Amino acid sequence: MMKKFLTLALLFAALPVFAAPPAISPPPAPDIAARSYILVDLSSGQTLQQRGGDERVEPASLTKLMTAYLTFAALRQGVITGTQALPVSERAWRAEGSRMFIQPNTPVAVDDLIRGMIVQSGNDACITLAEGIAGSEEEFARRMNLEAQRMGMKNTHFMNSTGLPHPQHYTTARDLSLLARAIIRDFPEYYPLYSLKEYKYNNITQANRNRLLWQDPTVDGMKTGHTESAGFCLIASAKRDSRRLLSVVLGTTSESMRASESQKLLNYGFQNFDTHHLYQKGQVVATLPVWKGSENILKAGVAQDFYVSLPKGQYARLKASLVSKQPLLAPLPAGQQVGTIRLTLDDKPYAEYPLVALEGVARANFFKRGWDGVKLWFK
Repeated sequence: MMKKFLTLALLFAALPVFAAPPAISPPPAPDIAARSYILVDLSSGQTLQQRGGDERVEPASLTKLMTAYLTFAALRQGVITGTQALPVSERAWRAEGSRMFIQPNTPVAVDDLIRGMIVQSGNDACITLAEGIAGSEEEFARRMNLEAQRMGMKNTHFMNSTGLPHPQHYTTARDLSLLARAIIRDFPEYYPLYSLKEYKYNNITQANRNRLLWQDPTVDGMKTGHTESAGFCLIASAKRDSRRLLSVVLGTTSESMRASESQKLLNYGFQNFDTHHLYQKGQVVATLPVWKGSENILKAGVAQDFYVSLPKGQYARLKASLVSKQPLLAPLPAGQQVGTIRLTLDDKPYAEYPLVALEGVARANFFKRGWDGVKLWFK
């Protein structure tokens, strides 16, 4: 009897069920003239459209997003400071491609190097930051790969901090979306740098190559990339009202094309999808029985704010249920998964999310554990 109960799933109809209007399907995605692309809602984390999202490509200067992520982390950890001047090596000075025109043997403030990396896409700035943080660009690239693994970038490998071509330097549109989202989420204090339209250093003013910063006032980032082999690439982020979408468009044929195709993809997402806030972080979604614990009831909810993205007009067709394996035996630490929130759309599986303990439940004393064991046996 006990073994059977352990495998029994309890279904709770704890969420509202809505009347179902006629189905509304989103129109097909527009034709995007790019090698690959992906469109992601950053609140829900859901992919709204993609083509070739897991196809390996050369990232070109989109690599600099990971260089920036590690730089922001080093600033937060106190490894470097914004006012600290870093030496410029001959290797950095001789860097090929786009540059911010720093000079050898003339130290440059980290704050200037960051703007030179983000706005001017300076390869010389990236190498200087990499050497200043890790001692060498090779060691910095090793750290880039460790961070990529931690983020779940399964099809990415970095060989340098700049994005200059190398046979073993590759990524995918999906992996780049994870990286861009991580910057926006983890370092909101630095994200506004991606909206700077120009930056002047060494009496040379260079404009941000992201044309959408001028064409669409809702676009506030993020990064362009280009090599002859990679084509013209753009990661663009736009916020309209409370929604933020991120597009990654890779391998277009011109600067104007990467901007227009990114704009087309962002407009499609905003016009054809809605994002709904289902639960707040810490909100009690369900109360579940606990055995052999100091408390008999456990409050369960979601670890982070819970959003879901749907085609416009489809939200009323969404249903949710909670599934919890019983019995739940103490001790149970806060944050432990105790069930699953299952979403269905038109009675078809749509998504699943973990249900976690909002508070810990300690193990009960000997006498209560014994009495709960008796009740479980006869239940």
